[in-house]
Amino acid sequence: MNSTNRVPAAVAAAATLLLLGACTTMGTGGGDLRLAGGGEAPVLLRWTSHDGGIDGTMQVTLPEGTYKGRFFQITQQTQREAIAPLWAGWHEGWYGWPYWGYGAYGPYGVDQFITRYSGKVVANLEDANGRHLRCRLHLVAPARGMAGGGEGECQRSGGGVVHARF
Repeated sequence: MNSTNRVPAAVAAAATLLLLGACTTMGTGGGDLRLAGGGEAPVLLRWTSHDGGIDGTMQVTLPEGTYKGRFFQITQQTQREAIAPLWAGWHEGWYGWPYWGYGAYGPYGVDQFITRYSGKVVANLEDANGRHLRCRLHLVAPARGMAGGGEGECQRSGGGVVHARF
């Protein structure tokens, strides 16, 4: 075998790491939480994706703590099993969130949820105390994923709505 045609292992490893790093996108955003007694509190949103924005991790910091979890950009190719983590702590299809969950004939099933919200990002986050925060985000440029920016809202399991921009 001619050794001049082989790529040294260190060079191959460095090239692989460079390619993997090139696919990682990160971003931040902000928003506000409407307080029960009136007024608003600031919110910090951070996200990281390793596949161009189709899914990744998200962190939302509220006055009472930090919620972390996965986000998913819904596409028409999304598989039911792939978004199963969205339902943890909530009813499947999020039918308890009227704006997203109810059609003319009642709650959406998961298949209808995927069809209706293709091109949007959804997340289910949890804090250290087991409280949940579910988010629905409208993308400005869906082809660019989260990196294209957007806005939306999140709902705390104990009540309260967070408005977010990224």
